[in-house]
Amino acid sequence: MPPASTPARRTAVDVTALLERGRTLSTPVLRAAVDRLAPPMDTVAAYHFGWIDAAGNPADGDGGKAVRPALALLSAEVTGAAPEVGIPGAVAVELVHNFSLLHDDLMDGDEQRRHRDTVWKVHGPAQAILVGDALFALANEILLELGTVEAGRATRRLTTATRALIDGQAQDISYEHRDRVSVEECLEMEGNKTGALLAASSSIGAVLGGADDRTADALERYGYHLGLAFQAIDDLLGIWGDPEATGKQTWSDLRQRKKSLPVVAALAAGGSASERLGEILAADAKSSDFATFSEEEFAARAALIEEAGGREWTAQEARRQHTIAIEALDAVDMPEQVRAAFTALADFVVVRKR
Repeated sequence: MPPASTPARRTAVDVTALLERGRTLSTPVLRAAVDRLAPPMDTVAAYHFGWIDAAGNPADGDGGKAVRPALALLSAEVTGAAPEVGIPGAVAVELVHNFSLLHDDLMDGDEQRRHRDTVWKVHGPAQAILVGDALFALANEILLELGTVEAGRATRRLTTATRALIDGQAQDISYEHRDRVSVEECLEMEGNKTGALLAASSSIGAVLGGADDRTADALERYGYHLGLAFQAIDDLLGIWGDPEATGKQTWSDLRQRKKSLPVVAALAAGGSASERLGEILAADAKSSDFATFSEEEFAARAALIEEAGGREWTAQEARRQHTIAIEALDAVDMPEQVRAAFTALADFVVVRKR
């Protein structure tokens, strides 16, 4: 679903090239960081990143969208610095992001990520936990090894974002066991789980480049609201996404009983479809046969969510958060080509299919 409006005055930006730059510049440093890990954690991490297959052979796996590294490098350019100044920040946020994925996959019981078996499925739960912990420690090492005042400021922002991310995951898990979650609670959870790290990604390169706190805070507001837009789209894909594109099962969020935005909005909407959905989900929570539900049963739940308005409300919320993110950039003085790139990345987030 496209943004509410795309002004003609926007400068054309090759988003694919922007994402590829983030991946290309950060991957060698990321690989070097992973090489520091003791065996077998180094190979387990390499499998997770898609560099090797389950047998240890070199692979060219899907390493993800690389939005966070792209933002970190771009934010360095806000200060007039070269994008390379943001590389330690790009690597640090990517390490934290993947730390969270390793743990989330285990906690959620997800067996597939990026079209491959998840780490816990291949190497066991213990390795998923250990490697996740190790990646978080590496993120802080990468920044603090710079030994600068700016690195210390960047580390403080990243650790604050990481704590919020963990809070969000805890909220997400607790909501799975509740009959009702308010829209406000869901947005708070998603702001923690997704918005906080995208906020850090959007400011960390600028901080390493010497930006003051006012500039960094404005960039974080952009990233936070971008994160809410990002998560709203993720929630739509978690129910209606094409498994070939997402790399996950059909109806994946419904299978996990997640109280995602479409579900919460549908339950709050009122009306016959909303009431019926509430009755079904309450019964699901007590069912011992939930894991054996058919495709048709999940499809029926998705249809009720859509009939109650949850799908359209979430799409509109993604567009609203996208607009707030773009407006946050108005508080920052930056080169116009950098502003255009931030805007293009925000546009990309709300039109992606995976």
